[in-house]
Amino acid sequence: MLDDLTLPVPLSAHAGSFTLRSAVPDDLDALMALLSDDPISAARGDVAAAGDREAYAAALLAIVEDPANVLLVVVDAAGSVVGTMQLTRIPGMARRGSTRLLVEAVRVSSALRSSGIGSAMMRWVTDVAAPALGTSLVQLTSDAARTDAHRFYERLGFTGSHVGFKYRVEPS
Repeated sequence: MLDDLTLPVPLSAHAGSFTLRSAVPDDLDALMALLSDDPISAARGDVAAAGDREAYAAALLAIVEDPANVLLVVVDAAGSVVGTMQLTRIPGMARRGSTRLLVEAVRVSSALRSSGIGSAMMRWVTDVAAPALGTSLVQLTSDAARTDAHRFYERLGFTGSHVGFKYRVEPS
């Protein structure tokens, strides 16, 4: 399903030219660093600790092996990972059988935020990926504390239409 997307693709941003491609196992350390570069993620435990590497590697493998998911990275001209996002295609019954494209874990390096990379990533999702995958709705969740991110998504045409809930399951 998601492997039908034509990748890699060039992305153009204020900060220059970048490439969007599927993540590979060699990207693991950079992905961990991007998660820990975000204060909200870091507060949840994403601190790029060496002891967590195995858990992140297992998650990356599970995403890569699942045809309904793809983990993408944005790399600069030197090949450094500067952004990431996960896409999940979700067939559904609601909205007369609509298929949704869920966008999660969108991150851009703090050194490059407000450089147009995030906008280029999301434009590719809405203008290229969603139509190519036959989805009629692109949705995402964003932590309530991410007010800057909310303004960013609204500027791109997303609407804050729902209230989300989460239930934390403790490991047994």
